Amino acid sequence: MPEYTVLTLIGMVAVVLAELLWARTGIFRSLQYWLAMLIVFGFQVLVDGWLTKLSAPIVLYDRAEFSGVRFPWDIPIEDFGFGFAMVTLTIVLWKLAERRSARRRKAQS
Repeated sequence: MPEYTVLTLIGMVAVVLAELLWARTGIFRSLQYWLAMLIVFGFQVLVDGWLTKLSAPIVLYDRAEFSGVRFPWDIPIEDFGFGFAMVTLTIVLWKLAERRSARRRKAQS
C-alpha cells in the first residue's frame, strides 16, 4: 500500500482512538465539531483543488506514494484524511487544555 495512504490511515485511526480511549472530550457528539469540519473541508476543496489540479499542478504527488483516487477536482483522497486527523487532533488538544485550565481555576478558588 502506498506510503501517503498508509500514514494517512494511521493518523486518522490514532486520532480517533486517542479521542475515544484517552481524551474523551466528546467532540464527535458535538454539532459544533461537525460544522467546523464541514467548513474546513469546504475550504480544503477550494484550496487543495487549486493546488493539485492535474491541468496545472502546484503540488505534485508521486503516483507510487498514494492510492491514485482523486475526488473532487483532482484532489488526492488522502488529503481529506490528513486534514481530518490534523484538525481533529488540534481540537482535542485544545479541549484538553481547556479542561486542565478549568481544573486549575477551580483548585485556586
